[in-house]
Amino acid sequence: MNIYNTVAELCSLVINSCTEEFFVHYSCISNAEKFRINELVYEKIPVLFETDTKRLRIFEVHQLVEEDLTEELFESLKELSDRFFKNKYYFAIVGLIQILDEAVETLLKKKIAEFQDDDFSVVLNTNRESTGIGLLPRTSCVWERKHRLSHSYNRMDNFLFNMLLMENTILGELIDKHFFLKNDLFPKFAETGTLKIAATPLRLERRFDVVPYSEDKVQFFKIAYDESDYEAENSLIWEKIVTAAKNESDIIVFPEMLGNPEMTNFITEKLKALSDEEREYIPSLIILPSFWEKKGNTVTILDKFGKIVCRQSKQNPFRADLNGTGYLEGILSSLVVNIFHYEGIGRIAILICKDFLTTKYMEQLMRCFKLTLIIVPSFSTGSYDFRQSSDLCAHDDCNVVWINTCAALEKGKELNFENIGYVRKRISRTDDEAQMLCKMPICEGAFKGQCAHNCIYYETISGV
Repeated sequence: MNIYNTVAELCSLVINSCTEEFFVHYSCISNAEKFRINELVYEKIPVLFETDTKRLRIFEVHQLVEEDLTEELFESLKELSDRFFKNKYYFAIVGLIQILDEAVETLLKKKIAEFQDDDFSVVLNTNRESTGIGLLPRTSCVWERKHRLSHSYNRMDNFLFNMLLMENTILGELIDKHFFLKNDLFPKFAETGTLKIAATPLRLERRFDVVPYSEDKVQFFKIAYDESDYEAENSLIWEKIVTAAKNESDIIVFPEMLGNPEMTNFITEKLKALSDEEREYIPSLIILPSFWEKKGNTVTILDKFGKIVCRQSKQNPFRADLNGTGYLEGILSSLVVNIFHYEGIGRIAILICKDFLTTKYMEQLMRCFKLTLIIVPSFSTGSYDFRQSSDLCAHDDCNVVWINTCAALEKGKELNFENIGYVRKRISRTDDEAQMLCKMPICEGAFKGQCAHNCIYYETISGV
């Protein structure tokens, strides 16, 4: 018996039976109608409410424990939902779903603790294929509005607060993997409610060649790296991590394309060799530069202990013009998208360069997972489109960190590099609007071919 299977079935029933207009109307349900629904549920399934709530005319939902999940409960839920469906009483079905969403809050907190011990987590319900619905605990976010999206999207998940509802029709062919980060990964966040992010363009030097080739009547390009100076590259990465640690950063982000095949091992060994005292201020998450190999452009994400949390591959190839001819980045999409969950921060995803600019893909992830933070490593000759996409995210309470690299600078496109990165964040109504878009101005040396390798930017994201 699985309470989440029941919720998924009920959600699927409503989604497949009701129009968008229905959700508009339900969002303004009257108190009298809400009370009537609670009465009907109480009469059939009193265990869902605290004792005497009906007598007091205040229906307080009972927090279910494992012992409450009996065969009798599931039979009663089925009988009641069948009756509501037969009578097309969809308001009551949504009301029942909301009661269950509230009733499993304590169970979901226990599930989060269990998920934190897993390498990665799968959805709570086992009937995702048949219902088209996936359910997970919904971690809160200190900068997310309670009724996020309800003003702009009319959907079932507007009415759930403890469960994250993911629709397969929105996810499409993508494969989602979920990582519930341990509570102690961001030790300062519990006290301060703030997240400090370091981002670095890293360097001006471009130590790779773009190699064009043809395949199946299509022109592609691949990346061939200069193998002569991996040691210096890796030492520079470590230097940036240490600098970010001195500035008490929680996350450090590097650009796209500037990795190498030895980098991950080099940095993990450095991290594992640290003492507990030395590791204390190391950024909790380290998003290494992506590395292009075997038709994949992949970012490795490490934690402060030197563990590989996961690898995120770029899904949407970049189209480059070489001497006036179009060439497509020769990557194969893995279709896997990794989502990080953390209480207070919400849900984090990494979208590599073109993934963020592919509006359909970006919005697909935002709608399905209710993302609250998107991190965008890039290698790009322009910044305008990234800023425009960031503005789209702001509407949905999703903060964005974008970092480019001076290695992408091309002659004649200097005006595109006034800023080498942005942080787009939600602010309160009383804050100065200038804080909404935090710019990372490029150093003057970049335009003169000079790079001191010392650029690193910091921004703090906090509750609203």
